[in-house]
Amino acid sequence: MRSTRLSLVFIVIFLATLVGQSIVGFLYNNEELAQHGQPGIGYLDFVTTSAFIVDVAENWQSEFLQFFLFILATIWFVQKGSPESKKPGDEGVGSDADQFVGRYARPDSPRWAKVRGVRLWIYSNSLLITMGAIFVLSWFAQSLAGRIVSNDENAQHGLPAETWCSYVISAEFWNRTLQNWQSEFLAVGAMVAFSIYLRQRGSSESKPVGMPHRTSSEESQ
Repeated sequence: MRSTRLSLVFIVIFLATLVGQSIVGFLYNNEELAQHGQPGIGYLDFVTTSAFIVDVAENWQSEFLQFFLFILATIWFVQKGSPESKKPGDEGVGSDADQFVGRYARPDSPRWAKVRGVRLWIYSNSLLITMGAIFVLSWFAQSLAGRIVSNDENAQHGLPAETWCSYVISAEFWNRTLQNWQSEFLAVGAMVAFSIYLRQRGSSESKPVGMPHRTSSEESQ
């Protein structure tokens, strides 16, 4: 477990905060129902409601969009001095020799790194593909659950139900979506910029404390 503690720590934190969100969301939902003179619902009923699902999904999709765009951007763009970036001059996907693929693969390289054709292309882009797929699925789940929540509110006010197409172009949907996107992009941009001048001793996300500001981690090797 010592060699996998970083993943395990964040899995535990994720599960703890998800459970915490479900509990406080359940209590808040029942408070609102009581204020409207309606009976409360059970915990298991709440965590399967569209209201809970949309809150979870809209955060997931923004997180995975952040990772998707950051991975894509770091292929072609560099930031001199940031450990989050390749060094200037290394833009692009790199040569087969740089990437240890095909005939340049090492004996312990993954099997699909040693082949040619579609399998190599898929494996070469598997991280980007996976992040993009999770983003799309989370965004779609958010749109479906959000439409149900919106139509429930419309019914309470005597308004007609919306179709999925009308909901995903509505101001309500994009207000919920963009307020998450902007915070994710701010966080990534701040991390890239701050890591040029600020340090955290012992972290792989930081350059060594004494390294010059305009030198990236790769350039020092």
